[in-house]
Amino acid sequence: MTVTVDIWTDINCPFCYLGKRRFEEALREFPQRDGVTVVHRSFELDPTLAPGTSAPVVEHIAQKYGISVEQAAANERGIAAQAGELGLAYRTQGRDFGSSFDMHRLLHHALAEDRQDALLDALYAANFADEEPAFGDRERLVEIAVRAGLDEVRVRAILDDPEAYADAVRRDENEAAAIGATGVPFFVFGGKYAVSGAQPSETFARALQLVWDEQLVPIGVESADTCGPDGCAVPDADVPRAGSGD
Repeated sequence: MTVTVDIWTDINCPFCYLGKRRFEEALREFPQRDGVTVVHRSFELDPTLAPGTSAPVVEHIAQKYGISVEQAAANERGIAAQAGELGLAYRTQGRDFGSSFDMHRLLHHALAEDRQDALLDALYAANFADEEPAFGDRERLVEIAVRAGLDEVRVRAILDDPEAYADAVRRDENEAAAIGATGVPFFVFGGKYAVSGAQPSETFARALQLVWDEQLVPIGVESADTCGPDGCAVPDADVPRAGSGD
C-alpha cells in the first residue's frame, strides 16, 4: 500500500519552512514511512509580483500591517525562536521577499528529476538561513538549483523559457483554490482530508496513521499558523511569536 501526501507551499512562507520540518519529524517516526510519497505543490502568496521582484521583508511587514519597523523586527525574532526549537536556522535581518514563480517552475522540473525535496530545502535555506538574498537574482537561483543537484544547462534553459512548467504551476494553484486552500502550508493526505497550517508533529503523525488505516476523520480543525494571499498573521506587537507578512 502507498499513500501520497500533497503539500502546497510557497518559498516566501516562514510557516511552510517550519511545517515541512514538523511533518518530516512525524514521517520519520511513522512505521510505514517507506510507503509514503510526498509531492510538493505550487502556491504563490502573491502571484501578482513580477519575476525579479525583491524587497526587504521587515519593511514590507511594517508597511503591510501598519506597525513600526521595530515591531516587525520583533515579529521576525519570534519566528526565529520557533525555528530554533526545530533545529532550523532563521536569519532575522537582511532577508528579502519576491516573486516565487520561477522557483515553482524549477520545483516541477526537479520533481521529474527526483530532486524536488532537495531543491525545496535549498530554496528554504537560501531564503531563511543564508546571508545572500534569495530573490531577484537569476544567477542566485541558478546557483541554488545546481546546489540541489540539478543540471545547470537545463536550469538555464527553463529560466530562459517563461512557458516551461508554467502550466504545471497554474494547475497546482487552481487545484488549491478548488479544494479551498486559501493559505499555506496545506497538506492533503491520500486525497482524503486536509491538514492546514504548521501543525504540531503529533497532528501530522495522527493524519498519517489515519489515512494509512483508510479512516476519514477531520484533522487540524484547531487554528494554526498559516500564510495567505494577504500575508502571514501578525499578532499584537508585544507578542513576538507569529508570522511575517512575506
